[in-house]
Amino acid sequence: MANNYRGSCLCGGVKYELLGEFQSFFLCHCTRCQKDTGSAHAANLFAKAGTLIWLHGEKDVRTYEHPNSFHAKSFCSKCGSALPTFADSIHCVVVPAGSLDSPVPIAPTAKIFVDSCASWAMNLCSIPSYEKLPDQVKS
Repeated sequence: MANNYRGSCLCGGVKYELLGEFQSFFLCHCTRCQKDTGSAHAANLFAKAGTLIWLHGEKDVRTYEHPNSFHAKSFCSKCGSALPTFADSIHCVVVPAGSLDSPVPIAPTAKIFVDSCASWAMNLCSIPSYEKLPDQVKS
């Protein structure tokens, strides 16, 4: 029996359900994922036999397919949040982990395209951590 996972965008205008199981969870450091997330890496779950159902706001979902590559990204046209994409090239539903409202069911499988890792994202264990926005940002 397949599990059901629910997710949404930041503004709540788009809601979805994924029926199925995740086989892998990759932290992708390729330059395309850095560009489309604005961060060091994308965090995507892959469901080979997954079924994606848009529960609300499907009309607000846009998909960008990067020319001459396997790279595609779906997002909410109102808030810009990353949303699931059906990747035809690998016959798989790719779900941004941060878009899930349900708990993420598996730990990351691997970091991929690490040769492209942003130099500023290496050796992060020694930097300070804060529970909230630090005071030096607020003032």
